[in-house]
Amino acid sequence: MSHSEMETIDTRGLSCPQPVIMTTQAVKDALKDFEVLVDSEASLENVSRFLQSRHYAIVVEDKTDHKVIRAVKQA
Repeated sequence: MSHSEMETIDTRGLSCPQPVIMTTQAVKDALKDFEVLVDSEASLENVSRFLQSRHYAIVVEDKTDHKVIRAVKQA
């Protein structure tokens, strides 16, 4: 994977806590920016809250059948 490609964590179809567990692994891997695909409101809220608690800025983008949470580590 080139540095220009953002890491994507696809958690669609998974129920909590699996999306948060997968996101936790990305944080442990010290990824500076990545995106998480979620398809439930609970996953959106839980993953967003977790990322913000770890000092990531997030932007949520609505897609037809899911949401994309873009996370960028703050200094």
